[in-house]
Amino acid sequence: MIQHIVVVGSGVMGRGIAYVGVLGGYTVTLVDINETALQNAKSEIEVIFEKGLKYGKVTADAAEKALQKLTYENNLEKAAGNADLIIEAVPELASIKKQVFEEIEQYASRDCYFATNTSTMSPTEIASFGKRPDKTIAMHFFNPVHKMPLVEIVRGLETSDETAEVIREVAVNMGKETVVINEFPGFVTSRISALVGNEAFYMLQEGLGTPEEIDKAIKLGLNYPMGPFELVDLVGLDTRLNNLNYLHEKLGEKYRPAPLLEQYVKAGRLGRKSGKGVYDYTSGKELVPK
Repeated sequence: MIQHIVVVGSGVMGRGIAYVGVLGGYTVTLVDINETALQNAKSEIEVIFEKGLKYGKVTADAAEKALQKLTYENNLEKAAGNADLIIEAVPELASIKKQVFEEIEQYASRDCYFATNTSTMSPTEIASFGKRPDKTIAMHFFNPVHKMPLVEIVRGLETSDETAEVIREVAVNMGKETVVINEFPGFVTSRISALVGNEAFYMLQEGLGTPEEIDKAIKLGLNYPMGPFELVDLVGLDTRLNNLNYLHEKLGEKYRPAPLLEQYVKAGRLGRKSGKGVYDYTSGKELVPK
Protein backbone atom coordinates (compact mmCIF):
# COMPACT_ATOMS: atom_id res chain seq x y z
CA MET A 1 0.00 0.00 0.00
CA ILE A 2 1.40 3.38 -1.02
CA GLN A 3 1.51 5.87 1.86
CA HIS A 4 4.71 7.90 1.45
CA ILE A 5 5.66 9.40 -1.92
CA VAL A 6 8.99 11.07 -2.60
CA VAL A 7 9.11 13.48 -5.56
CA VAL A 8 12.61 14.21 -6.86
CA GLY A 9 12.90 17.60 -8.50
CA SER A 10 11.10 20.73 -7.30
CA GLY A 11 10.53 22.42 -10.64
CA VAL A 12 7.15 23.17 -12.15
CA MET A 13 6.27 19.50 -12.60
CA GLY A 14 7.69 18.27 -9.30
CA ARG A 15 5.88 20.86 -7.21
CA GLY A 16 2.65 20.14 -9.08
CA ILE A 17 2.96 16.41 -8.42
CA ALA A 18 3.65 17.08 -4.76
CA TYR A 19 0.51 19.24 -4.57
CA VAL A 20 -1.85 16.64 -6.04
CA GLY A 21 -0.11 13.97 -3.99
CA VAL A 22 -0.92 15.51 -0.63
CA LEU A 23 -4.45 16.38 -1.77
CA GLY A 24 -4.80 12.70 -2.65
CA GLY A 25 -4.08 11.79 0.97
CA TYR A 26 -0.44 10.75 0.62
CA THR A 27 2.47 11.90 2.74
CA VAL A 28 4.84 13.59 0.30
CA THR A 29 8.47 14.65 0.52
CA LEU A 30 9.65 17.02 -2.19
CA VAL A 31 13.39 16.69 -2.76
CA ASP A 32 15.84 19.01 -4.45
CA ILE A 33 19.56 19.55 -3.86
CA ASN A 34 19.03 23.26 -4.50
CA GLU A 35 17.70 24.89 -1.33
CA THR A 36 16.60 28.02 -3.19
CA ALA A 37 14.61 25.91 -5.62
CA LEU A 38 12.93 24.15 -2.70
CA GLN A 39 11.94 27.44 -1.10
CA ASN A 40 10.56 28.68 -4.42
CA ALA A 41 8.57 25.46 -4.75
CA LYS A 42 7.19 25.88 -1.24
CA SER A 43 6.04 29.41 -2.04
CA GLU A 44 4.45 28.33 -5.33
CA ILE A 45 2.60 25.42 -3.72
CA GLU A 46 1.22 27.74 -1.05
CA VAL A 47 0.01 30.08 -3.81
CA ILE A 48 -1.77 27.19 -5.54
CA PHE A 49 -3.51 26.32 -2.25
CA GLU A 50 -4.49 29.99 -1.75
CA LYS A 51 -6.01 30.15 -5.22
CA GLY A 52 -7.75 26.82 -4.66
CA LEU A 53 -9.33 28.21 -1.50
CA LYS A 54 -10.28 31.46 -3.22
CA TYR A 55 -12.06 29.73 -6.08
CA GLY A 56 -13.60 26.93 -4.04
CA LYS A 57 -11.48 24.17 -5.55
CA VAL A 58 -10.32 23.02 -2.11
CA THR A 59 -11.75 23.46 1.38
CA ALA A 60 -9.83 25.08 4.22
CA ASP A 61 -9.84 21.78 6.14
CA ALA A 62 -8.50 19.82 3.17
CA ALA A 63 -5.81 22.42 2.53
CA GLU A 64 -4.67 22.38 6.16
CA LYS A 65 -4.48 18.59 6.27
CA ALA A 66 -2.66 18.46 2.93
CA LEU A 67 -0.03 21.01 3.94
CA GLN A 68 0.68 19.02 7.10
CA LYS A 69 1.52 16.02 4.92
CA LEU A 70 4.09 17.89 2.80
CA THR A 71 7.76 18.21 3.73
CA TYR A 72 10.80 19.52 1.90
CA GLU A 73 14.22 17.87 1.86
CA ASN A 74 17.59 18.40 0.16
CA ASN A 75 18.99 15.04 1.24
CA LEU A 76 17.83 12.34 -1.20
CA GLU A 77 19.30 9.50 0.84
CA LYS A 78 17.34 10.55 3.92
CA ALA A 79 14.08 10.92 1.99
CA ALA A 80 14.28 7.81 -0.20
CA GLY A 81 14.79 5.35 2.63
CA ASN A 82 11.18 5.72 3.82
CA ALA A 83 9.48 5.92 0.44
CA ASP A 84 6.83 3.56 -0.93
CA LEU A 85 6.93 5.31 -4.32
CA ILE A 86 9.58 7.62 -5.76
CA ILE A 87 8.54 9.84 -8.66
CA GLU A 88 11.44 11.37 -10.57
CA ALA A 89 10.58 14.79 -12.04
CA VAL A 90 13.91 16.14 -13.27
CA PRO A 91 14.64 17.58 -16.76
CA GLU A 92 14.26 15.40 -19.86
CA LEU A 93 17.93 14.50 -20.14
CA ALA A 94 19.04 10.88 -19.87
CA SER A 95 22.22 11.80 -17.98
CA ILE A 96 20.28 13.54 -15.20
CA LYS A 97 17.65 10.80 -14.94
CA LYS A 98 20.41 8.17 -14.86
CA GLN A 99 22.07 9.90 -11.92
CA VAL A 100 18.78 10.09 -10.00
CA PHE A 101 17.85 6.45 -10.59
CA GLU A 102 21.30 5.19 -9.65
CA GLU A 103 21.05 7.10 -6.38
CA ILE A 104 17.54 6.07 -5.43
CA GLU A 105 18.39 2.45 -6.21
CA GLN A 106 21.02 2.65 -3.48
CA TYR A 107 18.74 4.21 -0.88
CA ALA A 108 15.21 2.88 -1.45
CA SER A 109 13.78 -0.30 0.04
CA ARG A 110 13.31 -3.31 -2.22
CA ASP A 111 9.53 -2.87 -2.02
CA CYS A 112 9.62 0.71 -3.31
CA TYR A 113 8.16 1.51 -6.73
CA PHE A 114 9.92 3.88 -9.14
CA ALA A 115 8.17 6.21 -11.58
CA THR A 116 9.59 8.66 -14.06
CA ASN A 117 7.65 11.75 -15.08
CA THR A 118 8.71 11.80 -18.70
CA SER A 119 6.78 12.95 -21.75
CA THR A 120 8.83 11.13 -24.37
CA MET A 121 11.66 9.01 -22.96
CA SER A 122 11.75 5.24 -22.67
CA PRO A 123 10.73 3.84 -19.27
CA THR A 124 12.55 0.66 -20.26
CA GLU A 125 15.80 2.57 -20.70
CA ILE A 126 15.23 4.56 -17.52
CA ALA A 127 14.49 1.34 -15.62
CA SER A 128 17.90 0.02 -16.72
CA PHE A 129 19.51 2.74 -14.62
CA GLY A 130 18.19 0.90 -11.54
CA LYS A 131 17.76 -2.77 -10.69
CA ARG A 132 13.97 -3.20 -10.47
CA PRO A 133 12.50 -3.01 -13.99
CA ASP A 134 9.37 -4.84 -12.84
CA LYS A 135 8.66 -2.01 -10.37
CA THR A 136 9.51 0.88 -12.72
CA ILE A 137 7.02 2.76 -14.88
CA ALA A 138 6.40 6.18 -16.43
CA MET A 139 3.81 8.60 -15.05
CA HIS A 140 3.38 11.39 -17.59
CA PHE A 141 1.73 14.29 -15.79
CA PHE A 142 0.72 17.40 -17.72
CA ASN A 143 1.46 21.04 -17.01
CA PRO A 144 -0.09 22.59 -14.96
CA VAL A 145 -0.44 19.41 -12.91
CA HIS A 146 -3.13 20.72 -10.59
CA LYS A 147 -5.40 21.61 -13.54
CA MET A 148 -4.74 18.97 -16.19
CA PRO A 149 -6.90 15.86 -15.66
CA LEU A 150 -4.83 13.16 -17.37
CA VAL A 151 -1.88 10.99 -16.37
CA GLU A 152 -0.43 8.79 -19.09
CA ILE A 153 0.87 5.63 -17.42
CA VAL A 154 3.42 3.95 -19.64
CA ARG A 155 4.64 0.41 -19.09
CA GLY A 156 8.22 -0.51 -19.86
CA LEU A 157 9.25 -3.85 -21.31
CA GLU A 158 9.40 -5.58 -17.90
CA THR A 159 6.89 -3.54 -15.90
CA SER A 160 4.64 -5.94 -13.98
CA ASP A 161 0.85 -5.92 -14.08
CA GLU A 162 0.87 -5.31 -10.34
CA THR A 163 3.04 -2.19 -10.71
CA ALA A 164 0.80 -0.79 -13.44
CA GLU A 165 -2.28 -1.27 -11.26
CA VAL A 166 -0.65 0.22 -8.14
CA ILE A 167 0.44 3.31 -10.04
CA ARG A 168 -2.97 3.66 -11.71
CA GLU A 169 -4.60 3.65 -8.27
CA VAL A 170 -2.17 6.32 -7.06
CA ALA A 171 -3.04 8.56 -10.02
CA VAL A 172 -6.77 8.04 -9.45
CA ASN A 173 -6.37 8.97 -5.77
CA MET A 174 -4.63 12.15 -6.95
CA GLY A 175 -7.85 12.99 -8.80
CA LYS A 176 -6.60 12.07 -12.26
CA GLU A 177 -8.02 10.24 -15.22
CA THR A 178 -5.63 7.63 -16.57
CA VAL A 179 -4.67 5.72 -19.67
CA VAL A 180 -2.32 2.75 -19.33
CA ILE A 181 -0.33 2.21 -22.50
CA ASN A 182 2.73 0.35 -23.70
CA GLU A 183 6.00 2.07 -24.39
CA PHE A 184 6.75 3.70 -27.71
CA PRO A 185 8.73 6.95 -28.13
CA GLY A 186 6.52 9.95 -27.42
CA PHE A 187 3.66 7.82 -26.11
CA VAL A 188 0.28 9.14 -27.33
CA THR A 189 0.06 12.80 -26.39
CA SER A 190 3.65 13.98 -26.84
CA ARG A 191 3.88 12.60 -30.37
CA ILE A 192 0.83 14.60 -31.43
CA SER A 193 1.67 17.72 -29.41
CA ALA A 194 5.26 17.81 -30.67
CA LEU A 195 4.12 17.57 -34.28
CA VAL A 196 1.53 20.35 -33.91
CA GLY A 197 3.89 22.64 -32.00
CA ASN A 198 6.78 22.08 -34.39
CA GLU A 199 4.59 22.68 -37.44
CA ALA A 200 3.43 25.95 -35.88
CA PHE A 201 7.07 27.11 -35.72
CA TYR A 202 7.54 26.19 -39.38
CA MET A 203 4.43 28.24 -40.21
CA LEU A 204 5.78 31.18 -38.21
CA GLN A 205 9.20 31.14 -39.87
CA GLU A 206 7.51 30.90 -43.30
CA GLY A 207 5.54 34.07 -42.56
CA LEU A 208 2.17 32.33 -42.83
CA GLY A 209 0.74 34.33 -39.93
CA THR A 210 1.46 35.98 -36.59
CA PRO A 211 1.65 33.91 -33.38
CA GLU A 212 -1.78 35.23 -32.33
CA GLU A 213 -3.34 34.35 -35.66
CA ILE A 214 -1.93 30.83 -35.66
CA ASP A 215 -2.91 30.27 -32.01
CA LYS A 216 -6.42 31.61 -32.65
CA ALA A 217 -6.87 29.39 -35.70
CA ILE A 218 -5.86 26.26 -33.78
CA LYS A 219 -8.01 27.12 -30.75
CA LEU A 220 -11.17 28.05 -32.59
CA GLY A 221 -10.77 25.86 -35.66
CA LEU A 222 -9.64 22.67 -33.93
CA ASN A 223 -11.12 23.33 -30.47
CA TYR A 224 -7.76 23.19 -28.67
CA PRO A 225 -7.85 24.82 -25.21
CA MET A 226 -4.53 26.58 -25.90
CA GLY A 227 -2.73 27.58 -29.05
CA PRO A 228 0.58 25.86 -29.83
CA PHE A 229 2.62 28.98 -29.01
CA GLU A 230 0.76 29.62 -25.76
CA LEU A 231 1.41 25.99 -24.84
CA VAL A 232 5.10 25.96 -25.71
CA ASP A 233 5.66 29.14 -23.69
CA LEU A 234 4.03 27.39 -20.73
CA VAL A 235 5.93 24.10 -21.15
CA GLY A 236 9.25 25.74 -22.03
CA LEU A 237 10.86 26.02 -25.44
CA ASP A 238 13.95 24.19 -24.22
CA THR A 239 11.80 21.31 -22.98
CA ARG A 240 9.99 21.13 -26.32
CA LEU A 241 13.32 21.19 -28.19
CA ASN A 242 14.70 18.36 -26.03
CA ASN A 243 11.58 16.31 -26.74
CA LEU A 244 11.77 16.95 -30.48
CA ASN A 245 15.46 16.05 -30.60
CA TYR A 246 14.68 12.76 -28.85
CA LEU A 247 11.73 11.98 -31.15
CA HIS A 248 13.76 12.96 -34.21
CA GLU A 249 16.45 10.50 -33.17
CA LYS A 250 13.97 7.70 -32.47
CA LEU A 251 11.20 8.26 -35.03
CA GLY A 252 12.79 10.07 -37.92
CA GLU A 253 12.67 13.15 -40.10
CA LYS A 254 9.12 14.32 -39.41
CA TYR A 255 10.21 15.34 -35.89
CA ARG A 256 13.22 17.44 -36.98
CA PRO A 257 13.00 20.66 -34.89
CA ALA A 258 12.13 23.84 -36.77
CA PRO A 259 15.20 26.09 -37.11
CA LEU A 260 13.25 29.01 -35.59
CA LEU A 261 12.59 27.00 -32.42
CA GLU A 262 16.31 26.22 -32.13
CA GLN A 263 17.11 29.90 -32.67
CA TYR A 264 14.72 31.02 -29.93
CA VAL A 265 16.27 28.58 -27.44
CA LYS A 266 19.79 29.74 -28.32
CA ALA A 267 18.64 33.30 -27.65
CA GLY A 268 17.41 32.30 -24.18
CA ARG A 269 13.77 32.76 -25.12
CA LEU A 270 12.47 29.80 -23.13
CA GLY A 271 8.91 30.91 -22.44
CA ARG A 272 7.16 32.11 -19.31
CA LYS A 273 9.97 30.94 -17.03
CA SER A 274 12.48 33.28 -18.71
CA GLY A 275 10.02 36.11 -19.31
CA LYS A 276 10.08 35.78 -23.08
CA GLY A 277 9.42 32.97 -25.54
CA VAL A 278 7.21 33.30 -28.57
CA TYR A 279 5.45 35.99 -26.54
CA ASP A 280 6.92 38.63 -24.24
CA TYR A 281 5.83 38.50 -20.58
CA THR A 282 8.23 41.13 -19.24
CA SER A 283 5.97 44.10 -19.94
CA GLY A 284 3.30 42.91 -17.54
CA LYS A 285 1.05 42.19 -20.50
CA GLU A 286 0.89 38.60 -21.67
CA LEU A 287 0.77 37.52 -25.31
CA VAL A 288 2.77 40.35 -26.80
CA PRO A 289 4.66 38.91 -29.78
CA LYS A 290 8.34 39.79 -30.11
